[in-house]
Amino acid sequence: MRSLEILKIAVDSLLRHKTRALLTMLGIIIGVGAVIAMVAVGQGATAAVEAQIASLGQNVLIVFPGAQTQGGVRLSAGSTSRLTLDDIKAIREQCPAVGWISPQERTGRQVVAGNLNWATTVWGGYPELLVIRDWKIESGESYTEQDERAAAKVCLLGQTVVKNLFPGQDPVGAIIRIDKLPFKVIGTLAAKGQNAMGMDQDDVILAPYSTVQKKIERRERVGSILISAVTKQSIPEAQRQVAELLRIRHRLQPWEEDDFTIRNQSDIAEAASSTSRIMTTLLGSIASVSLIVGGIGIMNIMLVSVTERTREIGIRMSIGARRRDILQQFLLEAVMLSILGGLIGVVLGLGGSSLISAVAGWPVFVSPASVAIAFLFSGAVGMFFGFYPARKASQLSPIDALRYE
Repeated sequence: MRSLEILKIAVDSLLRHKTRALLTMLGIIIGVGAVIAMVAVGQGATAAVEAQIASLGQNVLIVFPGAQTQGGVRLSAGSTSRLTLDDIKAIREQCPAVGWISPQERTGRQVVAGNLNWATTVWGGYPELLVIRDWKIESGESYTEQDERAAAKVCLLGQTVVKNLFPGQDPVGAIIRIDKLPFKVIGTLAAKGQNAMGMDQDDVILAPYSTVQKKIERRERVGSILISAVTKQSIPEAQRQVAELLRIRHRLQPWEEDDFTIRNQSDIAEAASSTSRIMTTLLGSIASVSLIVGGIGIMNIMLVSVTERTREIGIRMSIGARRRDILQQFLLEAVMLSILGGLIGVVLGLGGSSLISAVAGWPVFVSPASVAIAFLFSGAVGMFFGFYPARKASQLSPIDALRYE
């Protein structure tokens, strides 16, 4: 039998039992659709987490004061800081793997503009803070090194602060009061949304570090240092250089613990991404069970079909069909069922992903790779579970098949 003849016979057989074929495909359809939708949800969550972490800044290291021991009592981390502005200057000059560096000071304050007020977070930092944290200017301009040296009372507003203090207005040039001190608004920040911890990154005011330190906080210590490595690959080297330099500057002996803590933001990003990837794999694996169930359904129906068509098989063998032709025919029927079910499942999965995104508001990302893998897997399931019934059909004795009633 020629290949085209085998294909025609297989198609005719499926068309004669449309309802049964559709029900047989249902497991594959649901399996493929579920795999695509679940993987899309998982990959969407991964992409969202990565984007949120990236919004915190690129190649970032954060240096915090370490825990101190006084009178045998171990105090909490950050209870006493030995970090200084001279440390920052030394890191900038002596650590080649460090690209940008800035002290940072954060404090909650009530801010007043006209007859409106809003409780927000005031950040103090060098102009480099905007580069490290990847804050873009929406309107106006950033403060400068000269503003930093002069402890100028100028600031930048996040979009949440703008909406609450200047609804429907451009705040650039306006005066706001922070702790009864007048600050001139010289610019606004582009919206960033929530971070990975659910905090609003737009509910913020940025000002020169010296201004926040001397005129708002009124203290000398450096709360923390924000560092951006030259490249992502140089983050470990930058961390090593900073740690060695701070130990030398703080005159720590080899047996003494660090009096600072360096946190690597890429570790946080990797941990979050790893968790999301595990969840994606888990969701995809659970959905794949439907494909296995669909494959078992195909095997069951094909075995029934072989039994029903035993006499037909005997007739074909008696007029010249080879065992290989019978094997190919039934195997082709099983593969056609799984592939057609896979195609419908792909459409269902794409539609389901869009529906989940629209109804639940979850981020979804349908990658071509996940669609291709789900479709190819459905074809492989049909071939695997269809082989046994096809082989059973091809092994029938022509004489016994002709006698079958």
